[in-house]
Amino acid sequence: MSFFIPAAYADAAGPAAGPAGTGFEWIFLVGFLVIFYLMIWRPQAKRAKDHKSLLGNLQKGDEVVTSGGIAGKVSKVSDDFVVIEVSDTVELKIQKAAVAATLPKGTLKAI
Repeated sequence: MSFFIPAAYADAAGPAAGPAGTGFEWIFLVGFLVIFYLMIWRPQAKRAKDHKSLLGNLQKGDEVVTSGGIAGKVSKVSDDFVVIEVSDTVELKIQKAAVAATLPKGTLKAI
């Protein structure tokens, strides 16, 4: 019965192919690292540096806003805590790191 189905023989194997595109993977990896640095790492480090300098420059009489949205005037500054005056009779003691921004002088009177 073998005369109906011819025997199929495989061709000789060609030369072994090396890893294709090795340069492209390196370019892709370096490009990814550059984008990561420019879009995530550098802006985050800049914000952290600005916030640290903001906290270092806090003084009595500065008008600030906390991360919770409370606005007030700084009445006392210590190493880790800040006392802010919210109204004439209310003072709040908060962590220094909770101060989000300083306001221009006279902003609280305008509110």
